[in-house]
Amino acid sequence: MLATLIRKELKAILVSPKFTATFAVCSALILISVCTGIAEYRSSVKQYEAAIDLNEQRLQEQTSWGNLADKVFRRPDPLQIFAAGLTFDVGRWSIIADRLNVKLMGSTYSQDPIFALFRFVDFTFIVLFVLTLLAILFTYDAISGEKEGGTLRLVFSNAVPRAQYLIAKAVGAWLGLVVSILIPTLLAVLLVMVFRVPMLPGDWVRVTSLIALALALFTFFIFFGVMISTLTRRSSISFLVCLVCWVGFIMIIPRAGVMAAGSIIEVPRMAEIEGQRDAFASDQWKQFHEEARERWQAAKADPDQMTDEEWEKVLWNRMQEEDSLRQLMEQKIEDHERQLLDDLERRKVVQQKLAFALSRISPASAFQLGAISIAGTDMNLKSRYTEAFTEFREVFLAFTKKKQEESGLTDRIHVSSTSDGKFNIDLPRESSGLDLTGLPRLTPPVATVAEAVTPAVVDFGLIVMASLLSFVVAFVAFGKYDLR
Repeated sequence: MLATLIRKELKAILVSPKFTATFAVCSALILISVCTGIAEYRSSVKQYEAAIDLNEQRLQEQTSWGNLADKVFRRPDPLQIFAAGLTFDVGRWSIIADRLNVKLMGSTYSQDPIFALFRFVDFTFIVLFVLTLLAILFTYDAISGEKEGGTLRLVFSNAVPRAQYLIAKAVGAWLGLVVSILIPTLLAVLLVMVFRVPMLPGDWVRVTSLIALALALFTFFIFFGVMISTLTRRSSISFLVCLVCWVGFIMIIPRAGVMAAGSIIEVPRMAEIEGQRDAFASDQWKQFHEEARERWQAAKADPDQMTDEEWEKVLWNRMQEEDSLRQLMEQKIEDHERQLLDDLERRKVVQQKLAFALSRISPASAFQLGAISIAGTDMNLKSRYTEAFTEFREVFLAFTKKKQEESGLTDRIHVSSTSDGKFNIDLPRESSGLDLTGLPRLTPPVATVAEAVTPAVVDFGLIVMASLLSFVVAFVAFGKYDLR
């Protein structure tokens, strides 16, 4: 009986005009989005490789280890084809140099604001906004529409169990609509292989996980549509309720969760942090200059009572002492800035966790967070590269400092006096280009499959629980449904 009911429902869906339209829309959107994503990824890779080559040429032209600065870049990830996430929001490069902290700059959206306005249409966007709506359009009248048409009473004039009928409605709709998703999705995967996008075995695992998560969300909206249909008596009311709930799940709840978290946990703006940093640095340098003036005035040394060599030595010792104190002051300011940034980061993490927890009330938000986590384009993208760049900065500066000491040159200014009482100021320079053999190179951070997929397991579980709850409510409501 159950198999017969499922076949009947599946056949009705497959021959309906709605299925043809759904299949055409899904195929066109998914294939176009993947083709666009592949083109954007390949363009990003070319820019990445060209930027590395230009930076290598610039390094070859440098003549001083003390002033050497490197430029590191964020490598494009092929999973951005399916779930762009924050790929285009996060900066793509950072300067690695002494007295400069790591800061990701040059995001795609900052250079092309029009794309930030309309965002990027990828597989995740299509599932979230298009397929979920189509699932509701197929199921909002699953029960109420049958009642209005009079076929519900006719069906149950026979010995048809209500449970089997409800299961057949849900399963038949699921099977019919999955066809319109899986076929274009598999074709999209084939396009990725045809265009030879460099996908590792772990990347294919992540793609499979992303498709499974999309099917879970799709299942929830099918069950949810059936549930609303069993709770109403007219299909027009069912459609209105489904549409309002869809808007709430997709747009309202995720944003409300973020706004609520922002109100509960306040995080200072970056401009405030920079203002505190600049104010602290200004006060410290003002104090440093005043103390330096006092030190020079307190030091009693008469150049008329010394030979040129003695005076030059005294002057050089003073400058070395001032240089050491200056470096200590710079380190103090840098430590204070790092403390401010660490505190800011801790506040952001707490706020983000609360925002995500509140927004996950919506299965749609759970899907979006899980999808970008699987693709590695989530909130951890920036922190992962910032941490990698910071670690590389320490290695890079240690290497350049060692090379500088080996060359016998420093960044300090060399001062010498002449017989006529004037001073010569010499800045040290290498006589030729630097030997960059052994110069550290950045190894881009790579999120393992476990690190990418594990956080999404929670989101997958939440969507499954919401799907089961919807079906249970539909099952109970249909058991009391008035068939007349």
